[in-house]
Amino acid sequence: MTDTPAKKTSLTVLGLGAMGTALARTWLAAGHSLTVWNRTPSRAAALGEEGAAVAGSASDAVAANRLVVACLLDGASIDDALDGVDLAGKDLVNLTTSTPAEARARAAWARERGARYLDGGIMAVPPMIGVPEAGGYVFYSGSRELFEQHRETLGVPAGTAYVGEDPAFAALHDVALLSAMYGMFAGISHAFALIRDEDIDPVAFAPLLADWLVAMAPAVHQTAEHLSTGDYTRDVVSRLGMQVAGIPTFLSTAEEQKVSPELIAPFFGLMRRRLAEGSGDESLTGVVDLLRR
Repeated sequence: MTDTPAKKTSLTVLGLGAMGTALARTWLAAGHSLTVWNRTPSRAAALGEEGAAVAGSASDAVAANRLVVACLLDGASIDDALDGVDLAGKDLVNLTTSTPAEARARAAWARERGARYLDGGIMAVPPMIGVPEAGGYVFYSGSRELFEQHRETLGVPAGTAYVGEDPAFAALHDVALLSAMYGMFAGISHAFALIRDEDIDPVAFAPLLADWLVAMAPAVHQTAEHLSTGDYTRDVVSRLGMQVAGIPTFLSTAEEQKVSPELIAPFFGLMRRRLAEGSGDESLTGVVDLLRR
């Protein structure tokens, strides 16, 4: 006697850009019955050859399955694609990049049309989709019931991280992490600019920079602890007062190297403001409070 394989969930994917195509191909490869639609039909042709059913309209694509995944360009694209489409009884998972406010509005929009809703924030680029060892994952927020029902299917292309009933939380987590990434990129850019005109090999410098950033990464845990307890002086090694005292050295070095300080000067300005308002024994956590004003 042999076990009968569990039936794979059938689903629809709306939008076949690079990310949508990567998602669709991964579900197909895993044995899911898939219906796809794209505003430009030619983009669906290859997936049709690979076994997907190609719908002639977004309405037909939505009608084909209860689980509908949208991975379109923006909110306007969703409005256009689903204008007049019957969503009653559907499970809509929106992986289109959005803001938290847009996610809340989209959730209300879906509920008014009789659909359950999940918003998603993809923490991956297309080549990471379907490659577990790449470490990509998707934040989900909104209907917990919907998430739990489709957790296995949603976990096929990438890992899943459910972050709450508030539909805005996936987008907020997504943008918060990416904002930190861009802050890191700003620091990396400034560091390479400082050495750019010197006899310093950037390739040799890179591992030093990468290792230093890794060594500094645990600071996020101290910041979180300080925000949680309200005590910004606990276990501080590099005091705010000491760090502010060092700012002139960084600015003078940039001037000497003929490098614009525009990437680091705003943060230094916040550090100085916090010192003027708070305590020199604090960490840098107080900058968070300044940004919230």
